[in-house]
Amino acid sequence: MRLKEIYEKKNVCHNRAFEWVKPVISFEVFPPKSNTGGFYGELNKLKEYEPAFISLTYGAAGKNNTSLEVLYRIKNELRMDLMAHLTCAGSSRGNIEEWLGEIELLGAENVLALRGDIPEDCSPGDFRYASELIRFIKEKTDLSVGAAGYPEGHIECPDLFADIANLKKKTDAGADVIYTQLFFDNDKFFSYVQLVRDAGIEVPIIPGIMPVISKKQIERITSMAKISVPGALLNRIEKFKDNPSDMLKLGIDFAVIQCQQLIDAEVSGLHFYTLNKAYSTAQILDNIMGVPNGAE
Repeated sequence: MRLKEIYEKKNVCHNRAFEWVKPVISFEVFPPKSNTGGFYGELNKLKEYEPAFISLTYGAAGKNNTSLEVLYRIKNELRMDLMAHLTCAGSSRGNIEEWLGEIELLGAENVLALRGDIPEDCSPGDFRYASELIRFIKEKTDLSVGAAGYPEGHIECPDLFADIANLKKKTDAGADVIYTQLFFDNDKFFSYVQLVRDAGIEVPIIPGIMPVISKKQIERITSMAKISVPGALLNRIEKFKDNPSDMLKLGIDFAVIQCQQLIDAEVSGLHFYTLNKAYSTAQILDNIMGVPNGAE
């Protein structure tokens, strides 16, 4: 099913005699370093939550040659729909067109179009920006295209308003849905959505969620992107930094509250960055997909 149709369809959950419209669930994974059963076992656990699709990351300049095999297995062995990533940095139009053909042969209908990191050891390629890639995909295929959004601005962008102007170029080029970078402060997401709407962008905006698993993880992602962490959460991360089980529980509990607030605000979907592990995401979903708020 194409992205626009996915988010237009009402997803009615029947639970303990109550009916409620739940947000569309999707999971992002990356190709495993070794093609072992562990990765697919984790995906099988996540399959129980009926995701709309699995989103698979892809390296710049065609440097991730295992992606096609993983996409094939997800589609044909696990019987799960796909959103294949496509980065244009370092790639030629020929490279991109070939990859698009492979994606279509797999039966995928959706792709997440990104600029990606420009490799140090090769030329920037034929595309400078994701908006150029999106326009190319729309010209060459019938694929539905997702784009990335940054609630606190892209790390290379001077300010949030300039970043939203770039986002408008992506949607004008044909992007159907926006998937945000992970964030920990819902107020920043809500403010971002309002600014995006004020800019005349009307496509669905899907929040990206990543559960906290370690202090090292948080330090890494905040060094690579504009992602602020609320002081109260930082204090608890510091408190549990040497206790993996308590840290895992902290990440789940925080994400449950975060997701419930987003659901209450009637977001169209939740996009989970799973880090190829099912446990935390499954625990979060077990909590938020219980009896809806207000049910007795």
